[in-house]
Amino acid sequence: MTFTTLTPVAARPEIPAGPPKLSSGQLRTAQAETLNAARLRYSLLARALFTAMDLAYGRKRTIVKFTMLEFIARVPYQAWERMGYLALARYRGRSSLARRVFERIVESRADQDNEQWHLLILQDLVQRRGLRQSFLLHRLAPWLVAFFFYHVSWLLFVIRPDWSYRLNADFEDHAEHEYMAYVAEHPELEFEPDPGSFAAQYGQYGSLADLLRQIGHDERTHKHGSLVNMRTPRLAA
Repeated sequence: MTFTTLTPVAARPEIPAGPPKLSSGQLRTAQAETLNAARLRYSLLARALFTAMDLAYGRKRTIVKFTMLEFIARVPYQAWERMGYLALARYRGRSSLARRVFERIVESRADQDNEQWHLLILQDLVQRRGLRQSFLLHRLAPWLVAFFFYHVSWLLFVIRPDWSYRLNADFEDHAEHEYMAYVAEHPELEFEPDPGSFAAQYGQYGSLADLLRQIGHDERTHKHGSLVNMRTPRLAA
């Protein structure tokens, strides 16, 4: 009898499961935790970005304003993904290091996709409610801000990756608090159904309030991920 020896196949990086989906009770608990927690001490750059958004779109929290947040939120992950692919070419002769780089790319891609679902959900809500959006404030301005934020995230990553991760943590912390505060300000959302336009991809929730709480909790998860990456040793050259 002849036995064939199989060569072990290297395990591929698993696609991250993404932020956990919470029950209605868990989402209410998460909201209370966020509202009772102090915000991070935002950097000067982060504060300037939030101030500019308030000047352009008003201090009031609105669904339309949240679409601007989500349009920008994808940008750091896109910058990190690009940097990861550049690093892969550099480390292609060092398999263990290349694998670590690729795992980080997969993580960034998953976070980016999660933020994209947020944007699609919010845009759907804007359309359903017939909310007005101008070309200047809601098409051109977000693109310009995203362009700037992308290159700042990229440049900070080149200089010191932890600076780029910290800027993203500030942004995600701000988004987390804004979503949870918005739901608290609008108790009527508890009685509005989740339209479920993207239920197959994102999940179905018992109310619009819970849908927005879930998005807010996703932002908390992204924030924690960036804070963890800040403490991770930089990939050696």
